[in-house]
Amino acid sequence: MPKAPINGIDIYYESHGDESAPAIVFAHGRGGNHMSWWQQVSVFSSEYRCVTFDHRGWGASIAEHGSPLRENFVSDLTGLLDYLNIDKAFLVAQSMGGFSCLGFALAHPERTLGLVLGDTTGGVATEGTLAALQKATPPPDGPSRSLSAGFINENPELTFLYNQIQGLNPSRGEDGIISGFRLKDGPNVADFAGWTVPTLLIVGNEDAIFPPQVIAEVQKVIPGSRMEVVPGAAHSAHFEEAKIFNKLIAELFDQVRSKNEAGALAD
Repeated sequence: MPKAPINGIDIYYESHGDESAPAIVFAHGRGGNHMSWWQQVSVFSSEYRCVTFDHRGWGASIAEHGSPLRENFVSDLTGLLDYLNIDKAFLVAQSMGGFSCLGFALAHPERTLGLVLGDTTGGVATEGTLAALQKATPPPDGPSRSLSAGFINENPELTFLYNQIQGLNPSRGEDGIISGFRLKDGPNVADFAGWTVPTLLIVGNEDAIFPPQVIAEVQKVIPGSRMEVVPGAAHSAHFEEAKIFNKLIAELFDQVRSKNEAGALAD
């Protein structure tokens, strides 16, 4: 099992594809782990180096019970990229993974080729975002918290797989993730001054945790960002509507690479 010694623990990771190819790093949500991205890695690893990992406290990245988790996400991701000798990467996040990816992009914009925030605010704490969050009424833990009713009814096998992936995570007790999205000390307008990282926000139209109106508030804050709403998906667009999700992120990757190649030719 490949593990990287980072910030006092061993972070589990997997790397698929040519190591010399442009890198995509996928950061999972609270209900997932590195396996959550199987529908993306199988598609993109033929052209990109695809890196998945388990956040500390999830999957095989075992952390001491009760130790800080979210507070270390950005430094963990930075350490992982350094360990893998990845200078620059596209970052793709789902839900909790937004803390890692948006935080990294804010700290290291020069290392971020592009950013995809899937079903997440990334912890953005503007007044409009927090106010919209107050109106959200997510269901309790269970499949219906993350998957749409239509998906659950029509895809029992994939729903079972989703639950099995989640079941691989160790017990953590209170992990501070849900409350972390409502803290007032997250990224705000001033943090995005001079922002040039190509950014795509994707949200399921049935997401009850971060409904489209919440993500719209985030989109207002991030200069040059674009928001796409995925029909029929809830809080896991990457899993429920993988073909649509993959098409959207592929378009972003292609745009960035074409622009970078044109710039290189001009030089």
